[in-house]
Amino acid sequence: MSSSDLQLRVEAAKRAVTAQTELLHREFGRAESRWKSDGTRVTAVDIAISENIFRELRRQFPIDQYFSEELADTDGPIAVTSRYSWVLDPIDGTNNFALGIPHCAISLGLIQEGEPVYGVVYDFSRRTLMHGGPGFGMHDGDRRAQVTTAIPHRESLVGLHSPSDKSLLPLANSVLANFKIRGLGSATLHLAYVAAGLLDGCVDYNVKIWDLAAAIPLCRAGGGVVEFLNGEQFPMRTFDLKMKRIIYVAGSPAMCARLKELTRL
Repeated sequence: MSSSDLQLRVEAAKRAVTAQTELLHREFGRAESRWKSDGTRVTAVDIAISENIFRELRRQFPIDQYFSEELADTDGPIAVTSRYSWVLDPIDGTNNFALGIPHCAISLGLIQEGEPVYGVVYDFSRRTLMHGGPGFGMHDGDRRAQVTTAIPHRESLVGLHSPSDKSLLPLANSVLANFKIRGLGSATLHLAYVAAGLLDGCVDYNVKIWDLAAAIPLCRAGGGVVEFLNGEQFPMRTFDLKMKRIIYVAGSPAMCARLKELTRL
């Protein structure tokens, strides 16, 4: 496939996500929700956005594979066999969305040969479409953006969520003791904000691949680094709803080095 095949998918991704923003705003804080067996919340809007985005993309790219946290046909691992695949989190920050807290996002990642090459993230709170990938640049709405290159210091802002595995709390406490912390309730936004230079870095202990697939190419396009501390995630060979939680750090090379130092497993 040629580079034009990739460009067609990039443009289609931006259109598909943008088309769902009206629904997201209309149902904000109103959508009924339920709790899934894994303890996470889902709303009817999560399902609708997944179906709508994938219906539109499948119409244009029927040979691609499509993976969503909400639409998997099986709980078991699914092999990634297509040259292009898509990983969608229809609402990252569903708890926030359902409760009327505005930090949430639509997150759509394009994967080529198992590697994340482009991401589209709709930032609900700022009403901003963030998109980009290596070779495409990082776009925060109409603004070209990049990861901050400031040397890490005590005033640096770091995105952090408390570990669900409480045995990891000492690692979180080390980060808390050295930086100013922001916890938005959306792992996608933490990493996307690093890409846009709004946060200096981020670290998380709780995420799955659908939380990161769109924001990783944003961060890399902005000159940042994403490092996995409990096993490399790419190239993506399978999509598995029951995958283990990912522990990672992100930011400039200097910020990643400092976060790794504080987050040694």
